[in-house]
Amino acid sequence: MENLENSSYWMALAHLPRWRTERINRLIVDILQEKKMTYAEFFSLDKNNWQNEFELNSNEIAELETAKKELPNYSFLAESLINQGYNIVPIDSADYSPTLKANLKLKFSPPVIYIKGNKQLLQEDTVAIVGSRNASDISLQFTKTVAQKCAKEYKVVVSGFAKGVDKKALDETLAVVGHSIIVLPQGIMTFSSGFRKYYSQIVQGDVLVLSTFHPKVPWSAGLAMSRNVYIYGLAKTIYAAESDSKGGTWSGVLDGLKKGREIYVRKPGSDEKNANELLILAGAKPVDSDGNILIEESSYLQTRLKDMLSSQSFTIEEIIEKLKLKIESENFSKILSGLDFIERKRINKQNYFYLKERVESQMELF
Repeated sequence: MENLENSSYWMALAHLPRWRTERINRLIVDILQEKKMTYAEFFSLDKNNWQNEFELNSNEIAELETAKKELPNYSFLAESLINQGYNIVPIDSADYSPTLKANLKLKFSPPVIYIKGNKQLLQEDTVAIVGSRNASDISLQFTKTVAQKCAKEYKVVVSGFAKGVDKKALDETLAVVGHSIIVLPQGIMTFSSGFRKYYSQIVQGDVLVLSTFHPKVPWSAGLAMSRNVYIYGLAKTIYAAESDSKGGTWSGVLDGLKKGREIYVRKPGSDEKNANELLILAGAKPVDSDGNILIEESSYLQTRLKDMLSSQSFTIEEIIEKLKLKIESENFSKILSGLDFIERKRINKQNYFYLKERVESQMELF
């Protein structure tokens, strides 16, 4: 984006404190599409106009006034970014990732993304390989196999640059001269060591570095969790190498399944202690160690559940105990409630889970 003034407006709106992403995006739509205004015209309005024409409350108006005062600083920052080879890409730009916009929609799509490297990678077929920071050797080998397979198929591997599966996916992709997008849990201007490390790959067009956060904000655990949304959002296809029954991979996969995303989970061996089978039970498609879909495979837990519930009902705590699972009852209850072969009934203030076929067959007797 060459227009520094427009850049400063976009950045000021994108980083409004305490505003949800959807609220910012809806204001942008209102300004540019509904009211057919320029940003300069919008920021020249007074409080009354903001309130009457855009239905903004007093807190929102106060924050916009603060943002207005920051416009010169944002203009200086935008000029600095552009001079250092970064790109500021707003949501209405042709350079913005169509996959990100399609997956996250108006509610979660970042109004602005900051990038450095081959921006064409945002338009390509993308795959995310996700998993635990402390992944097993089996999971890391799976990550290597899938990453290199994706590279050979000219697919872009999306990486969160975290220890474990994320970093393995990036390294193995670049080892075979594949393409990757690094999604940062920090501002793009704070990634200087990473830019030095991947300088040649960035110059050659193999790597794109991307951030959705204020360019100068440092790494934080909170941003690392927030970043996960954009990793999943940038990917057309998602592979999970290994997951615990809580944390970023777990919540990301379940959220993706709820939204109808295409997610594949490595089917674990019988001696593995992870939550992969739980995610397959929840609806993820099982794949083998090479990433091939196991079409005929049903969830091991699904078979055991059906066997258990074929003769009697159980509470969620009883099911967890009998299956020897490591998962919070509330989380497992949500999974069971989403299964079409299970029915839940409340008896004496306690939830019991039944096999639906069993309940229906008993009803036929009356």
